[in-house]
Amino acid sequence: MSAPFDGITVLEFAGGIAGPYCSRLLADLGARVIKVEQPGYGDPARRLGPFKENVPDMNAGGFFLF
Repeated sequence: MSAPFDGITVLEFAGGIAGPYCSRLLADLGARVIKVEQPGYGDPARRLGPFKENVPDMNAGGFFLF
């Protein structure tokens, strides 16, 4: 059985929380999601906690990893 959005590709240019969360939902429904980020800066959510073991990591913010 296929997912509702199988065969659909989504380009995500959003940053923060709401846009990436929507992309996550679309991916869970079968869409292929390609995230486009600003070169050298990336998605601001990369730098938002919580962080694993409370150790800040510029590429492993809890919101981004979710």
